[in-house]
Amino acid sequence: MHGVPTLRIAQETAADELLGRDPLALLVGMLLDQQFPMERAFAAPRLLADRLGVDALDAGQLAGADPDELTAVFQGPPALHRYPGSMAGRTQELCRLLVERYDGRAENLWADVPDGRTLLRRLRELPGFGAQKASIFLALLGKQYGVTPPGWREAAGAYGEEGSHRSVADITGPESLADVRRFKQEQKAAKKQSAAG
Repeated sequence: MHGVPTLRIAQETAADELLGRDPLALLVGMLLDQQFPMERAFAAPRLLADRLGVDALDAGQLAGADPDELTAVFQGPPALHRYPGSMAGRTQELCRLLVERYDGRAENLWADVPDGRTLLRRLRELPGFGAQKASIFLALLGKQYGVTPPGWREAAGAYGEEGSHRSVADITGPESLADVRRFKQEQKAAKKQSAAG
Protein backbone atom coordinates (compact mmCIF):
# COMPACT_ATOMS: atom_id res chain seq x y z
CA MET A 1 0.00 0.00 0.00
CA HIS A 2 1.47 3.35 -1.00
CA GLY A 3 0.52 5.98 1.54
CA VAL A 4 -2.98 6.35 2.91
CA PRO A 5 -5.73 6.03 0.32
CA THR A 6 -8.18 8.90 0.02
CA LEU A 7 -11.69 7.50 0.29
CA ARG A 8 -14.99 9.29 -0.34
CA ILE A 9 -17.46 6.63 0.73
CA ALA A 10 -19.08 8.23 3.77
CA GLN A 11 -18.97 11.63 2.03
CA GLU A 12 -17.89 13.09 5.36
CA THR A 13 -14.26 14.16 5.75
CA ALA A 14 -13.50 12.83 9.25
CA ALA A 15 -15.29 9.53 8.61
CA ASP A 16 -13.57 8.99 5.24
CA GLU A 17 -10.18 9.91 6.70
CA LEU A 18 -10.55 7.16 9.32
CA LEU A 19 -11.61 4.63 6.66
CA GLY A 20 -8.50 5.51 4.67
CA ARG A 21 -6.01 4.95 7.46
CA ASP A 22 -7.74 2.28 9.58
CA PRO A 23 -8.39 -1.05 7.82
CA LEU A 24 -10.55 -2.24 10.73
CA ALA A 25 -12.79 0.83 10.35
CA LEU A 26 -13.20 -0.01 6.65
CA LEU A 27 -14.04 -3.62 7.48
CA VAL A 28 -16.60 -2.58 10.14
CA GLY A 29 -18.15 -0.09 7.70
CA MET A 30 -18.58 -2.89 5.18
CA LEU A 31 -20.08 -5.14 7.85
CA LEU A 32 -22.66 -2.46 8.74
CA ASP A 33 -23.55 -1.83 5.09
CA GLN A 34 -26.81 -3.80 4.98
CA GLN A 35 -30.42 -2.69 5.45
CA PHE A 36 -28.98 0.76 6.19
CA PRO A 37 -27.92 3.75 4.05
CA MET A 38 -24.42 3.10 2.72
CA GLU A 39 -22.90 6.45 3.70
CA ARG A 40 -24.21 6.10 7.26
CA ALA A 41 -22.81 2.56 7.51
CA PHE A 42 -19.36 3.78 6.48
CA ALA A 43 -19.59 6.87 8.72
CA ALA A 44 -20.42 4.67 11.73
CA PRO A 45 -16.80 3.59 12.49
CA ARG A 46 -15.89 7.26 13.06
CA LEU A 47 -18.80 7.66 15.48
CA LEU A 48 -17.79 4.42 17.18
CA ALA A 49 -14.18 5.59 17.59
CA ASP A 50 -15.34 8.97 18.93
CA ARG A 51 -17.67 7.35 21.45
CA LEU A 52 -14.92 5.00 22.61
CA GLY A 53 -12.52 7.95 22.85
CA VAL A 54 -9.98 6.38 20.48
CA ASP A 55 -8.16 7.54 17.36
CA ALA A 56 -8.52 4.19 15.56
CA LEU A 57 -10.54 1.04 16.19
CA ASP A 58 -8.88 -1.80 18.08
CA ALA A 59 -10.08 -5.35 17.43
CA GLY A 60 -8.80 -6.54 20.81
CA GLN A 61 -10.66 -3.80 22.66
CA LEU A 62 -13.89 -4.44 20.73
CA ALA A 63 -13.61 -8.23 21.05
CA GLY A 64 -13.22 -7.95 24.82
CA ALA A 65 -15.82 -5.24 25.41
CA ASP A 66 -18.81 -5.88 27.66
CA PRO A 67 -21.58 -6.79 25.16
CA ASP A 68 -24.20 -4.63 26.92
CA GLU A 69 -21.89 -1.62 27.03
CA LEU A 70 -20.99 -2.06 23.36
CA THR A 71 -24.69 -2.30 22.46
CA ALA A 72 -25.30 0.95 24.35
CA VAL A 73 -22.50 2.61 22.34
CA PHE A 74 -24.12 1.36 19.12
CA GLN A 75 -27.55 2.61 20.22
CA GLY A 76 -26.35 6.20 20.40
CA PRO A 77 -28.16 8.48 19.67
CA PRO A 78 -27.72 8.51 16.79
CA ALA A 79 -27.71 4.73 16.40
CA LEU A 80 -24.82 3.28 14.40
CA HIS A 81 -27.24 0.97 12.59
CA ARG A 82 -30.94 0.24 12.25
CA TYR A 83 -30.28 -2.90 14.34
CA PRO A 84 -27.75 -1.65 16.89
CA GLY A 85 -27.94 -4.70 19.17
CA SER A 86 -27.37 -7.37 16.55
CA MET A 87 -24.74 -5.27 14.75
CA ALA A 88 -22.82 -4.63 17.97
CA GLY A 89 -22.78 -8.42 18.45
CA ARG A 90 -21.67 -9.06 14.89
CA THR A 91 -18.92 -6.43 15.15
CA GLN A 92 -17.70 -8.18 18.26
CA GLU A 93 -17.73 -11.59 16.51
CA LEU A 94 -15.77 -10.11 13.62
CA CYS A 95 -13.18 -8.65 15.99
CA ARG A 96 -12.87 -11.94 17.91
CA LEU A 97 -12.12 -13.77 14.68
CA LEU A 98 -9.48 -11.15 13.80
CA VAL A 99 -7.90 -11.58 17.24
CA GLU A 100 -7.90 -15.40 16.96
CA ARG A 101 -6.60 -15.70 13.41
CA TYR A 102 -4.97 -12.43 12.39
CA ASP A 103 -3.30 -10.98 15.52
CA GLY A 104 -6.22 -8.55 15.83
CA ARG A 105 -5.20 -6.70 12.67
CA ALA A 106 -7.66 -6.37 9.79
CA GLU A 107 -4.82 -5.77 7.30
CA ASN A 108 -3.39 -9.21 8.11
CA LEU A 109 -6.38 -10.62 6.22
CA TRP A 110 -4.66 -9.54 3.00
CA ALA A 111 -1.03 -8.90 4.00
CA ASP A 112 0.28 -12.27 2.79
CA VAL A 113 -2.36 -13.56 0.36
CA PRO A 114 -0.98 -15.32 -2.69
CA ASP A 115 -3.99 -14.50 -4.88
CA GLY A 116 -7.47 -13.01 -5.11
CA ARG A 117 -9.22 -16.35 -4.59
CA THR A 118 -7.49 -16.88 -1.25
CA LEU A 119 -8.44 -13.38 -0.11
CA LEU A 120 -12.06 -13.94 -1.18
CA ARG A 121 -12.15 -17.18 0.82
CA ARG A 122 -10.79 -15.40 3.92
CA LEU A 123 -13.37 -12.63 3.57
CA ARG A 124 -16.19 -15.16 3.24
CA GLU A 125 -15.13 -16.70 6.57
CA LEU A 126 -15.83 -13.41 8.37
CA PRO A 127 -19.05 -13.14 10.42
CA GLY A 128 -21.65 -11.21 8.43
CA PHE A 129 -19.80 -11.53 5.11
CA GLY A 130 -21.77 -13.57 2.57
CA ALA A 131 -20.64 -14.22 -0.99
CA GLN A 132 -21.77 -10.85 -2.34
CA LYS A 133 -20.37 -8.73 0.52
CA ALA A 134 -17.03 -10.57 0.32
CA SER A 135 -16.82 -9.92 -3.44
CA ILE A 136 -17.68 -6.24 -3.02
CA PHE A 137 -15.10 -5.78 -0.25
CA LEU A 138 -12.45 -7.52 -2.36
CA ALA A 139 -13.27 -5.10 -5.21
CA LEU A 140 -13.09 -2.15 -2.77
CA LEU A 141 -9.66 -3.26 -1.56
CA GLY A 142 -8.41 -3.64 -5.12
CA LYS A 143 -9.90 -0.48 -6.60
CA GLN A 144 -9.32 1.95 -3.75
CA TYR A 145 -7.05 0.46 -1.07
CA GLY A 146 -4.07 -0.69 -3.12
CA VAL A 147 -4.63 -4.37 -2.24
CA THR A 148 -4.19 -6.09 -5.59
CA PRO A 149 -3.13 -9.74 -5.28
CA PRO A 150 -2.93 -11.63 -8.59
CA GLY A 151 -6.40 -12.43 -9.93
CA TRP A 152 -8.25 -10.07 -7.59
CA ARG A 153 -10.53 -8.70 -10.34
CA GLU A 154 -11.54 -12.20 -11.44
CA ALA A 155 -12.17 -13.25 -7.84
CA ALA A 156 -14.36 -10.17 -7.27
CA GLY A 157 -16.44 -11.03 -10.34
CA ALA A 158 -18.55 -8.23 -11.84
CA TYR A 159 -17.67 -5.98 -8.88
CA GLY A 160 -14.03 -6.04 -9.95
CA GLU A 161 -14.75 -4.76 -13.47
CA GLU A 162 -12.93 -1.59 -14.47
CA GLY A 163 -15.30 1.37 -14.84
CA SER A 164 -18.33 -0.34 -13.28
CA HIS A 165 -20.75 1.46 -10.96
CA ARG A 166 -22.19 -1.49 -9.05
CA SER A 167 -21.16 -1.07 -5.43
CA VAL A 168 -19.36 0.84 -2.71
CA ALA A 169 -16.11 -0.28 -4.39
CA ASP A 170 -16.85 2.25 -7.15
CA ILE A 171 -17.70 5.27 -5.01
CA THR A 172 -15.11 8.03 -5.26
CA GLY A 173 -17.37 11.05 -4.77
CA PRO A 174 -20.96 12.33 -5.04
CA GLU A 175 -21.25 11.63 -8.80
CA SER A 176 -20.21 8.00 -8.56
CA LEU A 177 -22.43 7.58 -5.50
CA ALA A 178 -25.37 8.71 -7.65
CA ASP A 179 -24.32 6.28 -10.41
CA VAL A 180 -24.16 3.36 -7.96
CA ARG A 181 -27.60 4.30 -6.54
CA ARG A 182 -29.02 4.36 -10.06
CA PHE A 183 -27.54 0.93 -10.83
CA LYS A 184 -29.01 -0.53 -7.64
CA GLN A 185 -32.45 0.93 -8.40
CA GLU A 186 -32.35 -0.51 -11.92
CA GLN A 187 -31.41 -3.92 -10.48
CA LYS A 188 -34.32 -3.77 -8.02
CA ALA A 189 -36.76 -2.77 -10.76
CA ALA A 190 -35.55 -5.59 -13.02
CA LYS A 191 -35.95 -8.11 -10.17
CA LYS A 192 -39.49 -6.89 -9.47
CA GLN A 193 -40.37 -7.12 -13.15
CA SER A 194 -39.05 -10.68 -13.55
CA ALA A 195 -40.89 -11.70 -10.35
CA ALA A 196 -44.12 -10.19 -11.68
CA GLY A 197 -43.66 -11.69 -15.16
